[in-house]
Amino acid sequence: MKDINEFFSTISEPEHRKRAEELFDWTMKSYPQFNVVIKWNQPMFTDHGTFIIAYSSSKKHLSIAPETVAISAFKEAIEKSGYQHTDNIIKITWDQPIDFSLLKKIIDYNIQEKIDYTKFWRE
Repeated sequence: MKDINEFFSTISEPEHRKRAEELFDWTMKSYPQFNVVIKWNQPMFTDHGTFIIAYSSSKKHLSIAPETVAISAFKEAIEKSGYQHTDNIIKITWDQPIDFSLLKKIIDYNIQEKIDYTKFWRE
């Protein structure tokens, strides 16, 4: 996979693709300083060369991957929003609304926590 359009083309259900595009558009409008890179067939948003958040899709849900530290920090809010999660991803089923205010808090947390970080991933 070489670009974001190729990622969107892998989402066969039109309504799912539209929701994923909405999420990407919101992210780029909210954080115009982000760069999008494709790694492991997944689009990832970076700030000053460090990973901030990634999105992917499956048949049943959108996956939000902000790194384990951020999921741990927002575990209660994630669960309060009705989302399932693992240590590595937040699952938003296709029929659940996207909690953009929570997503903003998670992204802002990662930006602040990694402001002086020079590596891609946290150690």
